[in-house]
Amino acid sequence: MDISALAGAGAWVFDLDNTLYPASCGLFAQIDDRMRGFIAGLFGIPLDQAQNIQKSYFAEYGTTLRGLMDSRGIDPQPYLKYVHDIDIGPINPDPALEAVLAKLGGRKIIFTNATRAHARRVMERLGVGHHFEAVFDIESAGFLPKPRPEIYKKLVTDYDLDPSRTVMIEDIARNLAPAADIGMTTLWLRGETRWGKEGADMSGGGAHIHYQTGELTGWLEDAAAAAGH
Repeated sequence: MDISALAGAGAWVFDLDNTLYPASCGLFAQIDDRMRGFIAGLFGIPLDQAQNIQKSYFAEYGTTLRGLMDSRGIDPQPYLKYVHDIDIGPINPDPALEAVLAKLGGRKIIFTNATRAHARRVMERLGVGHHFEAVFDIESAGFLPKPRPEIYKKLVTDYDLDPSRTVMIEDIARNLAPAADIGMTTLWLRGETRWGKEGADMSGGGAHIHYQTGELTGWLEDAAAAAGH
């Protein structure tokens, strides 16, 4: 698809972790460690066993949290507070991203399986928070994770989005399928994580992925230029 087709985009929906900042920062590795530690404490088991449970929940339920809620009935709030209590120092301010977001026309919203508080900390560290009108977080979604189709519809309803004029950007390929199904244009930010590649070759030959790139800022520069910004 020619990038000039994005000239009419009215809204941009961005994932947060490993999307607005590179996975090489290792920030999500901290969250991963905290999730494993929470499970180890909850079950009274070693960390290696906790990791197996964590990964099986992610695969089956979409997030570790959803697995813990459905299988153990936990209160999500203590878990979310615990796993997001991390050092965001490895993220560097990103003036280039800030500059291109300033040029990019249309509304901008964060859509994340993390919390609003975590998203705000990350955005402020990057220096881009002022460009986003809202954060649609895991609590906004009723603690249902991407790629549950119903929460994409809720996002559209809550913010009065026109899917045909909305672009969704995400590092996990499978999370783009429901967006494409409701008419959004999708960009997959390719990375080296195994889970990020899941769903890249779904039935239909990856037809839910309209664009892909390995470098977000440069791609957004091209999109802004194509739109005449």
